[in-house]
Amino acid sequence: MRKRLLRSVLAAALSAVAAFGALSGYSDAKTGTQADSHWPSIVVDSGR
Repeated sequence: MRKRLLRSVLAAALSAVAAFGALSGYSDAKTGTQADSHWPSIVVDSGR
């Protein structure tokens, strides 16, 4: 009986986390701002 309750609690927590992640993903898409994850192709050496 305890294992069954634990599984139910874990399943509910996982569902809540998945729903929260999906909803926060949609709310970020509305703002139109994106993180700049572009790496420069040329590295400038300022030591010379």
